Amino acid sequence: MVRFLLAGESHLIVEFRQAIDLTVNRAVHALEQRLKTKSLPGVKESVPAYASLLIAYDPLLLPLETLIAHCTELMRIDAAVKPAARARVEIPVLYGGEWGPDLCEVALSVGLTPGEVIELHAQVTYTVYMIGFMPGYPYLGGLNPRLSLPRLVTPRTKVPAGSVAIAEMQAGIYPLESPGGWHLLGRTPLRLYRPDFSPPVLLKPWQSVRFRPVTLDEYTHIQAQVAADEYVPLATCEAEA
Repeated sequence: MVRFLLAGESHLIVEFRQAIDLTVNRAVHALEQRLKTKSLPGVKESVPAYASLLIAYDPLLLPLETLIAHCTELMRIDAAVKPAARARVEIPVLYGGEWGPDLCEVALSVGLTPGEVIELHAQVTYTVYMIGFMPGYPYLGGLNPRLSLPRLVTPRTKVPAGSVAIAEMQAGIYPLESPGGWHLLGRTPLRLYRPDFSPPVLLKPWQSVRFRPVTLDEYTHIQAQVAADEYVPLATCEAEA
């Protein structure tokens, strides 16, 4: 059941359900897209999360009751109306070694070989459920259940930028060096957050992601291209999931 929650005097949270679920996340993004299409006077911004949408609005232009009524109406639209087609971005990853120091331990924990872990990690399409924790950090749903592990008991104080990680039923990529408690499988040479670029983040909510294993030579080559602003990540348009 959908709940409408106040977050201060000028923010509304539309909560669909407390769950990490593709169907729920699809409903969040569908509502956001319909709100943008409707262009309601007074709506300033909307921020999607796993199972909720935060709406910033001007109560002087758009009373709360009116905003809730519009959201309710938009959510009644035929369920067959899906979010727009989305971009699928390819993320090159160098797995294992110093780039993915937890790969072997993850493999041991789940009863697979390191090669099987890489294969399972890279063979699925992930959905960017939300961006959070730090600028450009994508929370990715779609991890193979065989790779599900709890977060580290003791988080690292320093995780290198570009680290590709997993925890529980999610995958993620650290855009910046930071502390972190997820299992590190590899590293991408791509930069997910560049404040001097427009837009400053590589990935957006509801995009999809595929990881592509690369060799050290490929990693180094792409890294040099990224540093020279000559690398354009492969992005293709795919039908809505």
